[in-house]
Amino acid sequence: YALQYVKEQSEAVCLEAVKHDGDALQYVKEQSEAVCLEAVKQDGYALRYVKEQSEAVCLEAVKQYGYALRYVDKRVFKIKVVKKG
Repeated sequence: YALQYVKEQSEAVCLEAVKHDGDALQYVKEQSEAVCLEAVKQDGYALRYVKEQSEAVCLEAVKQYGYALRYVDKRVFKIKVVKKG
């Protein structure tokens, strides 16, 4: 990934890189919501590189690649477990 060699990364450069290959997100120094969203739209598996997950990014990742669910930070969704009985 050429992005790893770019010292001064602009958001526009990062967006183009992740649009081409979502895994380039691992080399983005300053992750924005927009960059992360584009990365997971291209490849839901890129969720594993998202530093600050949001509900929107997680949902998009899982829509694109169902198995990305394993990388969803449980704190993003407030899930209440209810025991029966």
